[in-house]
Amino acid sequence: MKPSQTPDRSEGDPPGRRGRPPEPICETAGAAHRSWLEPVRSRLEASGLTLDDLVSRSGYSKTRLSELLRGKGYYPGWEITYSVVRALDIPVGPLRRLWTAAAVEARKDTAWIRSRILDVQPPGPEHQPVAHLGLTQAMWRPYTAYAQAFLQTERRARQVVAETFDILWLTWDEATGSPDTPRHAWQLLRSRVLARAPRRPDGRPDLRAAAFSTAVLADLPDLADRLARVDVLARFFDAIAGLPPDQMDVIVLRYLCATDPDAVPGVVGLSPAVTHTLDHHARGALDRLRPDFDTQE
Repeated sequence: MKPSQTPDRSEGDPPGRRGRPPEPICETAGAAHRSWLEPVRSRLEASGLTLDDLVSRSGYSKTRLSELLRGKGYYPGWEITYSVVRALDIPVGPLRRLWTAAAVEARKDTAWIRSRILDVQPPGPEHQPVAHLGLTQAMWRPYTAYAQAFLQTERRARQVVAETFDILWLTWDEATGSPDTPRHAWQLLRSRVLARAPRRPDGRPDLRAAAFSTAVLADLPDLADRLARVDVLARFFDAIAGLPPDQMDVIVLRYLCATDPDAVPGVVGLSPAVTHTLDHHARGALDRLRPDFDTQE
């Protein structure tokens, strides 16, 4: 809906009065489910439409739409989800990918997912914003490397990065309206990664598993030596996870992901001067804990 349009009011609503906003998302909704549900709810709120308006535009009952918007009950089929997507003029492609990933999370099998998608006439071609495409191409590799440092497998990392860019497409107006679009994108990526990363009891992300894949262990044939170094590295990586968030990000990108130092500011959306300061303070905090191996690396 274009900003100049005025949403239709339901009969009986006083002028200027909006219907009640949807109740909060149910706690049982998983991370992948929330990845598309939250942008849909934000778009509904921004549109000025009431739930009654959505009923008239989608053709579904208020009860079913209310359950969909809360993530309550059974995972919704694509047909009712698509009706809401079209009513709110949301890009279909990225939303459908997010819906599919969440269906897998909800343990729906491939046949169920495929049949629900085939129930809906596919939309015409959609044009991805050029700036969004450029950001995706530039940041895919460093984002994936960062995600893999926390999630270990490349498959999981790629899934989270793809999810991030789809959410970013759905909320592109918000991203471009922010003071710094790359910074906005990075914070979204970080939130999606850390939402799935294993956690320590104190709430810090758990980076210790990365100690098993570090290159410094490759040339150690003796199992006892290897285990001893794993223990040292695990404690070192645990200290990295205890740094302030921006310092942790810079250290992970530079030293765990081997990102070019000149590229790090653009990835995290901060100035080179600020990034250098973060790196300096983080290395100072970690210096006394650095593993005492043959090389500093």
